[in-house]
Amino acid sequence: MVRLTKIYTKTGDKGDTGLGDGSRVAKYDPRVEAYGTVDEANAVIGLARLHVDETLDRILARIQNDLFDVGADLCTPVVENPKYPPLRLADSKTLELEQEIDRFNADIPSLRSFILPAGNPAATYLHHARTVTRRAERIIVQLKEEQEISPSVLEYMNRLSDLLFVMARYSNAKGKGDVLWVPGE
Repeated sequence: MVRLTKIYTKTGDKGDTGLGDGSRVAKYDPRVEAYGTVDEANAVIGLARLHVDETLDRILARIQNDLFDVGADLCTPVVENPKYPPLRLADSKTLELEQEIDRFNADIPSLRSFILPAGNPAATYLHHARTVTRRAERIIVQLKEEQEISPSVLEYMNRLSDLLFVMARYSNAKGKGDVLWVPGE
């Protein structure tokens, strides 16, 4: 368990930060950008939780914890024979998201058009969380081009944005409150 006794350390005052393996990189390093954007997605999910029903809130609480695991995974470079065993996101977490997608999507009619990120507050915040999650995913893909990452992280983030989309539709009266895109209007 993590124990923080002092919040400021001054070690990053010159523009670098420590990774999970103890190495130091610039605060603009792609790895830092990736886990920082995951943290941002987590914060927006926290906002969404203020507006969703109890069922979605329980799932989103678990996801917020999972996103800390994603951040821990991303902040520790993949190396052979690490000095300490790093926390890696379990592959089963993506399967859990897929099961939730299937469960909620079963009660929602098929799309007749693209939908706008709108509707009630819960749906709108879930759409906001989805778009930040997609941005995090794009940054993780870019990181993957430069450095090795755990495959489960990218799969999880891809599935999470899908789940947030389905949850937004579910929150919009199971799709009946979706605001449809009308091309050209």
